[in-house]
Amino acid sequence: MKLLKTLTIFTSAVLTVCSASAQNYRLPGQHSQQHGDLIAAQSNHNLEVENTAKYLESLFAEEEEPEMDLYTEGWSSGFVNCYKNVDVPYSATIDVSKFSMPHPGYITSPYGYRKRFRRMHKGIDIKANTGDTIRAAFDGKIRITNYEARGYGHYVVIRHPNDLETIYGHCSKILVQPDQVVRAGDPIALAGNTGRSFGSHLHFETRYMGYAINPAAIFDFANQTTHTDTYTFTKDTYQNARNFSPEANAAYAAQYRATHKVEYSTPARTKSSAKSKGSTYVTVRSGDSLSKIAQRNGTTVANICRYNGIKSSTKIRPGQKLRVK
Repeated sequence: MKLLKTLTIFTSAVLTVCSASAQNYRLPGQHSQQHGDLIAAQSNHNLEVENTAKYLESLFAEEEEPEMDLYTEGWSSGFVNCYKNVDVPYSATIDVSKFSMPHPGYITSPYGYRKRFRRMHKGIDIKANTGDTIRAAFDGKIRITNYEARGYGHYVVIRHPNDLETIYGHCSKILVQPDQVVRAGDPIALAGNTGRSFGSHLHFETRYMGYAINPAAIFDFANQTTHTDTYTFTKDTYQNARNFSPEANAAYAAQYRATHKVEYSTPARTKSSAKSKGSTYVTVRSGDSLSKIAQRNGTTVANICRYNGIKSSTKIRPGQKLRVK
């Protein structure tokens, strides 16, 4: 009985001390100050989505309005999109180990939605001069070669055994024919400025059964390679890039320009290019023809075609920019 009473008194004392300690415990003032400083250092500092968008736009100064979706809006989309009524699996692993970069140029317009154009860009644009060689990204068979004046111009669609299709748009010349078998790295076209394009470049798409995959999910364009030997397609993530870095692309662009003769002919670059190289650009007016523009600007139709990578039979439209000198 005496022992029980002693244990009761001891336990009560311990609980009293613990309760007092819990009630009186406070963080040291210095720790509290450090915590406050840490929170302050992580505050927003007036960062806004609009500022971020402007920053990205400055990195892609050569970007122009995206093309319409060839698979859903093109003149012959029923022919292009042969997967319209096919049950596409949720996930698939695709072998991309045997590849070739379609062109060594840098990205001038990445994949994604363009708020200012209210249009989704379902591929990427790669800087290329008219006449540059465009190569097959993977082994495959040519499924389509065609021309679409309102969009992709001269384009090639290749079906690959890794279940991908790749599209190459705005070409000046097609070097292959439908049903022709090609290997990764084979020349398939020459870069150009045909269709709805205001400057020579390659529009490049990667598709899995009609789904427009972000090419930066497969290719690391700044390092001119694929990220890994396989790419896993899922319906939830196919629009995401994989480690895409605009800063790395900008650094690669500077390196590329230093080692290649790059022609600037897109709308965002025409003013500076005209001043530095003596080039002159005009805007096509309603009722204009190539001969009228040539006569008005003291040049020839042949020169205009050569400057812009087009043919004398190419249809021009009001608002289009053309180099005349």
